[in-house]
Amino acid sequence: MHQPVEGFSKLSKEEKIQWIADAYFKEQQAAVEILKTYWNSDEALQKLHDEFIENTITNYYLPLGVAPNFKINGRLYTIPMAIEESSVVAAASKAAKFWLDRGGFKAEVIDTQKVGQVHFIYNGDHDKLSDFFSSVKPRLYEETNSITKNMQKRGGGILDIELRDRTGEIEGYFQLHATFETVDSMGANFINSCLEQFAKTLEEEAQYYAPFTEQEKELQIVMSILSNYVPNCLVRAEVRCEVSALSEDSRISGEDFAEKFVRAVNIAEIEPFRAVTHNKGIMNGIDAVILATGNDFRAVEAAAHAFAAKSGQYKSLTHASIENGIFRFWIEIPLALGTVGGLTSLHPLVKLALEMLGKPSAKELMQIVAVAGLAQNFAALRSLTTTGIQQGHMKMHLKNILNQLNATDEERNIIRAKFEKETVTHSAVIKAIDELRS
Repeated sequence: MHQPVEGFSKLSKEEKIQWIADAYFKEQQAAVEILKTYWNSDEALQKLHDEFIENTITNYYLPLGVAPNFKINGRLYTIPMAIEESSVVAAASKAAKFWLDRGGFKAEVIDTQKVGQVHFIYNGDHDKLSDFFSSVKPRLYEETNSITKNMQKRGGGILDIELRDRTGEIEGYFQLHATFETVDSMGANFINSCLEQFAKTLEEEAQYYAPFTEQEKELQIVMSILSNYVPNCLVRAEVRCEVSALSEDSRISGEDFAEKFVRAVNIAEIEPFRAVTHNKGIMNGIDAVILATGNDFRAVEAAAHAFAAKSGQYKSLTHASIENGIFRFWIEIPLALGTVGGLTSLHPLVKLALEMLGKPSAKELMQIVAVAGLAQNFAALRSLTTTGIQQGHMKMHLKNILNQLNATDEERNIIRAKFEKETVTHSAVIKAIDELRS
């Protein structure tokens, strides 16, 4: 067992790698070589990557693919997607092509409010606190002027600040619940800076508020932090067409397809075990675009799943209906995104991805991302309710299996031809390779 290391962060990158190799690997030199293989030969670019996070030892690559033919609000897009899972990009592309001649995708931003909170404890008269907040609220805006002035020039800033009484759940617990508009930035640093100033002003002003007793003046700030739950930073995307237009071949009519599809969505709306997998498929598309455009996929995931459970039961994020012969499929999802600041101005591939999308505003990116999630879900449900999910997925996964088995080019061609009309399974591919090699 290796010993604890002191001052690891102060070691050079080479020293960090050597310590890890010595502590964890039998083949130390091989481990070092693998880590260095993924370094970028451009020293300036590598330095940029090294400084994104702490204790960097190498780069971790994900494939960046593209899904073309997305018609969104009448405009054509090729959507960049960074993801490791087979069939995601292919499914998105297939859905985009399907809807290209059926009116495309429509999307609209419903609202763009972000949220932040100052959590504090106050043990005293609630009416006094309410009066105090009313008197200090203008000061909260004034004290953050230096933080908000540039954001206000761009059309953003603090929208409102409320005092919320949560003493019914935790004794003495109150919040300053603030809403913000951050325009084209995700706004985390802006919001947190405002909140910390709110907290400072609140504490200072309480000391001089005459109606407070000495105990009431000692309100305690617990923390000041933005919320990644943004139910009012919401976007809707949808597709619709005549039911008869859903049929592509003679295997299934448009009517049968629509009924099966809507039933599958209905199940995800009432069955949490299905809804989790259903929504995971949506996030396959959403996260891939989030990563490609340098946004925070963890924040988006957390908000989406909280939104899916807002009724008290976890449900589908998408919905479907058939009315008067029209099939409609749509999603409403909270998305707090940015197209300026953070990695968007630093990572070369992020800048390239945003340029590929036409340098969208945050609102435009919200629409594109929501469409990617809807398309992914459409493709998955289409497979599930017709051919089954494994047929297409495992054929895409075949490449990974062949890579694991170190198949030659000749072997790959033979195996791909064999499984054109056969079901791909890991064991079946191994058996076929073994037979071929023997």
